[in-house]
Amino acid sequence: MTALAPRPTEALASTAAAEERLLRTVARMRPEQVFEPSALPGWTRGHVLTHLARNADALINLLTSARTGAMVPMYASPEARDQEIAAGAARPLPEQLEDLRTSGQRLAGAAAALPDAAWAAEVHHRLGPVRADSVPPKRLAEIEYHLVDLALDDCTPARWPSGFVDAELTPLTGRLLASGVLGRELLDRLAGVPRHALLAWLSGRSDGSDLGVPAADLPPLPALR
Repeated sequence: MTALAPRPTEALASTAAAEERLLRTVARMRPEQVFEPSALPGWTRGHVLTHLARNADALINLLTSARTGAMVPMYASPEARDQEIAAGAARPLPEQLEDLRTSGQRLAGAAAALPDAAWAAEVHHRLGPVRADSVPPKRLAEIEYHLVDLALDDCTPARWPSGFVDAELTPLTGRLLASGVLGRELLDRLAGVPRHALLAWLSGRSDGSDLGVPAADLPPLPALR
């Protein structure tokens, strides 16, 4: 029998605040910026914005699965996910902004409607099974990482909330250590660097030049998408 989980009130509030920050940031963009390159190789800012909107819809699928007990995947397939992002990337800024707004509202509505007991349900994230109460933190991570990927002057890792940085560092370093990409000795050498700078490098949002370690000692790390 699955143990009950409390409604993730704090995570939901943090995610709602991040959604508002995302909308304010996009509303300040110039129309032409949506077609310019983002910080992610091969993606324009329009790709990033479309991905964020479709990610909201994909997470609704997980909450639907938690509510109904039926297995609802995030995306029909990895190919379908990529096709949706490519198809929406060239839309003009007002259309992108409205899509972000309405998809975020749909996700918030799905979370508000989820019974408390359903937050403990197992759902099928594209990277593996997780509990439904991990959905708000995953949405928060998508927003925080991809705000930086927009490569705008006021969107830098230094602006990440400390709670987000602390929550991300432990599982991310654990995965990289387990995969052999990151060694314990190197991680120990990085123990004194600012935590947001370390997360920026580990998540592929920085080349690590601000970590105080020779570049030759830092393995290349792909950006989380």
